[in-house]
Parts: sequence; C-alpha cells; structure tokens
Amino acid sequence: MEQNQKKNKHKISYYITLAILLVILYFVYQYYIQNNFNDFVRSEAKLYASKFMRDNEVKYTEKRSYKITSKEFNDAMFYKKIKVNKNQPYKVTCMVKTSNVQAENENSGIGAQISIEDTTERSVAISGTQNWQKIELIFNSKDREEINIGFRLGGYLGKAKGEAWFSNFTIEEGISDNSNEWKFACFIFKTTDVTINGKEIKLEVTKNDIKDITNTIELFEKSCANLSNRKMSAKCDIYEIDKPLEKLSYDETFRILCISRRC
Repeated sequence: MEQNQKKNKHKISYYITLAILLVILYFVYQYYIQNNFNDFVRSEAKLYASKFMRDNEVKYTEKRSYKITSKEFNDAMFYKKIKVNKNQPYKVTCMVKTSNVQAENENSGIGAQISIEDTTERSVAISGTQNWQKIELIFNSKDREEINIGFRLGGYLGKAKGEAWFSNFTIEEGISDNSNEWKFACFIFKTTDVTINGKEIKLEVTKNDIKDITNTIELFEKSCANLSNRKMSAKCDIYEIDKPLEKLSYDETFRILCISRRC
C-alpha cells in the first residue's frame, strides 16, 4: 500500500516536472523565434531607444515580419552584409508597412526605407500610416565588394519614430548597359496650384511656353552629342501633365527639387 502511494507520488512529481519543463521550453522557443533575425544585425543611433522583433501578428506572408518600433526619435535598422561584384547594378526590394511614422524634421529622406549603411544611397522613404507596399533601391556597386544593406526606420540625415514592418527581401544583380545613349523623362506641368509660406501661387504655361521648353530640350539633345564628340547621346521623352501641380518640396540629401502632386 505504502509502496503504491510512493509510486503515485513519483508519477505526480514526474508529470508536474514535465509540465514545467514544457512551459519553459515553450516560452524559450517563443523568445527565440521573436528574436531570430537570420544574420541581420541590429543598429541604432541612440542605443536601446528602439525595439526590434519578429512579428507573427502583422506580416505580409506566412513568415514573421521584421518589426522596428521607436517610441522616440531614432535612426534604427536591420542590416546584413552581402558580397557584390564590382561595377555592377543591383536592385533590392522589400514589402513595408508603417504605423504613425513621423520624421524629426521635414527632410523627405527620413522614414521606413531601404538603404546602404553609411551612404546616402536609399529607396523612397515611407512615412505616416501606410498598408503593405513594395519599395526598391537600385544602386551600382562601383569599386565595392561588400556592402551593408539596411532596412531602416530613420535616415542618413535624420531620425524618425513610429512602427515599421519589413518583409519579402530580394536582391537581384543586373546587367551593365554599355550603350552611350542616355534616356531622360521630361515632364511639363501645365498648371501649378501650390501654397508656399502661406501664399497661394497659381501658374499656367502657354502654348508658346511649351514650344520654348521643347526647343530647349532639343538643344540639350544636340549639345550632349556635340560636346561629347558623339560619345554620349541624349534621348528625351516629353510628357505633358494636365493635372495641377499641388506640392513642392526640397530634399537636402540629394539637393534636388521634388515636384509632384504627392511627393
């Protein structure tokens, strides 16, 4: 009788111990898959200001997405070192989703983006709250053999806060184009309706204006060929845009004027 009681106690202790071990293993496994970044390195300008994790709730496919959360302004990213061939074009793509992403300043190069660490080479930067969308970075490796590709919430020249999810990473090596023909897209916005410093500005180009612009573009094409001794030719495609121009912004990173209806 006593022997049976001892056996029962051992069984109960065994099952209790087994249950505790299973619970511990479950939580260890959950921690592992939430923090398994598959060779991606975490980097942030302000240490411990951002949270990195693998998210099983918000994801583009069945695989967990890579999530960055910054409750205060920071420059945070996942990056991975990859080998590249010299002087070759590459395209990196991913799917990105954002929630309440806000840049620290008005620089349009800050937000959820793809970038090459320690350079100004980047994709478009996504801000605000946006559903899943595809972004891409096209670059030339030049004389580099290794680069750090980053999936970033922030920017080379600024910081951001909010939440960003990244998924479906791809990288493709292109083929070098040895053609001497350069192709340009030229956009003529027929009407402008913008507000600058609180002042509303409305402009409209005339037929003579369009003719002058077209002549200037043709002169540019001829000049490229003449000045380069036919080593470079320019082919310009002209597009006339009927919808009014509604926004102007300036990108300090590239020092170019960004002109569009929604920059």
